[in-house]
Amino acid sequence: MASNENLPPNVIKQLAKELKSLDESPPDGIKVVVNDEDFSQICADIEGPVGTPYENGLFRMKLALSHDFPHSPPKGYFMTKIFHPNVASNGEICVNTLKKDWNPSLGLRHVLSVVRCLLIEPFPESALNEQAGKMLLENYEEYARHARLYTGIHAKPKPKFKTGAISESTTALNVGQPNNETPGAIPSSVADINRVITATEQIANVPVAAAAGSASVATTTQKREAGLAKVQADKKKVDARKKSLKRL
Repeated sequence: MASNENLPPNVIKQLAKELKSLDESPPDGIKVVVNDEDFSQICADIEGPVGTPYENGLFRMKLALSHDFPHSPPKGYFMTKIFHPNVASNGEICVNTLKKDWNPSLGLRHVLSVVRCLLIEPFPESALNEQAGKMLLENYEEYARHARLYTGIHAKPKPKFKTGAISESTTALNVGQPNNETPGAIPSSVADINRVITATEQIANVPVAAAAGSASVATTTQKREAGLAKVQADKKKVDARKKSLKRL
C-alpha cells in the first residue's frame, strides 16, 4: 500500500506546503482532496468548464507520484469515466506537461490547471482515445454529443436537496392534485387555490372512524384545520399580488 514512507522527507514537506496552498486558495474549478497519510496519490475534483461538452460535470482525477518525484513526472488518471481524445479507456491522461515537457520545478497547481485546460482544448493529434480523436477532427457535433452523454451519465454532481420547513410547508397545498402535476408545487393561480381549498374542505368533512379514539380525532382535525388555514393564507397572498399587478 502506498504511503508517505515512499517519498523523501524533503518532498513530503514540499507537498504538504503545496497542498495547504491549494486548500486555502484553490485554482478555478478545482478542489484538491487531501489524504495526510498518503501524498503519493493526489486526488482532485475538477468542474467541467463552461461552454464545453463537460459543462455541469464533476470529474475526479488523481496524480500518482513515484518514489523519485519530482525528478520524474506523476502519472495522471481520470477516475470518472470521460469521453476525451487525450484520456485512455483506463483513465490515463496524455498531456505533454506530464511527459516530455515535465520539469521538476512545476508544482501541483500548474499540473492540475493544465489538466482542466485539456477539457477546454483537447489535442486529437496525440489521442489515446482514437474514436474521440477522429470524431473531434471530422465531426465536432457528434464528438460533443458523445462527450455530453458521458458527462451526464458519469460526471453528474450529487443533487442538493432542500429539507425541513420548505418541504413541510408545501404538503397542505398538494391535497387533491392530479397525478400529472409536480409534487410539492404551489398553485399558480386563484383557480388552482380554490380547487385545493374545496378538496381540503371535503376531506375535512369526512367522518373519522370511531376506532381511532377521541385523541386521534382531535389531532387529525387540528392538522386539517392548520392545512386549510395555510391554503387560505396563500390564496390571500395571490389575491394581493393580483391587485398589485392591476395597479401597475
